[in-house]
Order: sequence, then structure tokens, then C-alpha cells
Amino acid sequence: MLAILLKTLPFFAVLGLGYGAARRGFFSETATAHLTRFVFYFALSAMIFRFAATLPVATIFHAPSVLAYLCGTLAVYVLATTVALIRGTGVEVAAVEAQCAAIGNVGFLGIPMLVLLMGPAAAGPVMIVLATDLVVFGSLIVVIVSASRDGRMNLAVLGPVLHGLIRNPMVMSILAGLTWSALELPLPDPAMEFLTLLGAAATPGALFAIGASLATKSADRPVIAIWLSTAKLGLHPALVALCALWVFDVPPFTAAVMIAAAAMPTAGNVYILAQH
Repeated sequence: MLAILLKTLPFFAVLGLGYGAARRGFFSETATAHLTRFVFYFALSAMIFRFAATLPVATIFHAPSVLAYLCGTLAVYVLATTVALIRGTGVEVAAVEAQCAAIGNVGFLGIPMLVLLMGPAAAGPVMIVLATDLVVFGSLIVVIVSASRDGRMNLAVLGPVLHGLIRNPMVMSILAGLTWSALELPLPDPAMEFLTLLGAAATPGALFAIGASLATKSADRPVIAIWLSTAKLGLHPALVALCALWVFDVPPFTAAVMIAAAAMPTAGNVYILAQH
């Protein structure tokens, strides 16, 4: 336990540095927004593309692993939705709370952190998680909210959903990298060095930006926040572990990475979705 604490301490130190800088007014909200944009569109995209382009496609699209994560996440998603509806919230609020309980910060936090902690081999399983979150559950909330507002399922909503996926640099980085890998094209040394150099900024930049963004946030409903945090940090990884190890017989290392990814805190884009 002490070894894990010491290994992860630098990550939390960078988070704390970002939080302290923003809290003291040294790093403004505008600066945080620009840093986030740089990490999201450039550094993280370079890191994801490099990993995807150098991994066999079968490593990422391993059917039992995809099903294990999908089923575990869907279980906590349904549970959070049910609890919200029992409390009397509307469908839209229930959909957002389900996202809070099931969708972790895999892009900004999971990929940089787990690859450093567990080695480059962790990139494939983490991208399984990231792709499932973005494509399946990122689309699901839009469909649910739109159906709630229209009173029925409207196929017209699929256009904006597809457009949103195409505009997401993480989705495009995964697809471009997998295409490169499937074509078995080598990455030239200058391109590899460029992607490595740019991608190296993703880890400290993302952690600092997350810390800085927390300085302006607060929990208005602590009881709900505690429930959703418990669901995200406890129930989600537990259900993914159950599905991966006992239902779908996922290889131990892949299962360990997926469980760690499921234990990531709620993704920041859930806040953006809630605003929209």
C-alpha cells in the first residue's frame, strides 16, 4: 500500500499545484481553459495516436474485454438512473447522474497515469475503456435527453451524435491510429519523436488543468455527491472486476488495467454535457 501511495504521490502533487495556483489567483480560469484545450486537442491526441498506431488492432478490440467493461459500466449506469428516478428527479437529471456514476476521467487522467504506472502495455486496455465511454455512453446521454424532451425516440438525433463523435479529437486519434496500425505502416523516426515529445506534455498538463479547474467547483448537494462518488469510485470498479474476472474471463493484466480505469473519478466532460 505504501509503495502505491509513493508511486501515485507525484500525480496528486501536480494536481495540488494546479489547485493552489488557481486558488491563489495565479492561474486564471482563462488560462485553465487554454491549457485544457492544448492538452485535449494536441498533447493527448498525440499520445493516443502514437499508442494506437503502434498496437495490434486485436489488442484494443478484444471482445471479452469490451463486453466485460461494457456490462460492468452499464450495470452501475442503470443503478444510478434507477436511484435518481426513485428520488423523483426527471429523466434528464437521472441521465446526468448516471454519467457521473459510470464515466471516469479516462482520457485526461487514466491514459497518462496508468501508462506511466503500469507500463506501455496498459495503453490497449485503457483505450478499450475510453472508446466505450466516448462512443457508447457519450452517445447514450444525448439520445436519452433528446427522447425525454421530444417524448419519443427521434432518429434525427443520431446526426448530432455522429457529428459530436467526429469532432472529438480522442475518438479521431484512436480511429486514425488504429487505421495506421491495421495498414501495418511504420512510424518514421521523426514522426515518432514528434508524437513522443508532444504527448509527453499530456500528463503534467492534464493533471495541472484538473487541479486548477477544481479550485472553482463546489458540491451544492453533498449527500448526492457522496452517493455518486461512492458509485463511481467503489461500485463501478467492483462491477467491472466482477464482469472481467468471473463472467468473461479477461486476462489478469487487462482486467487490472480496466478496473483501475473504472476507478478514475468522474470525467470533466460530464459537467459540459450537463451544461448543454
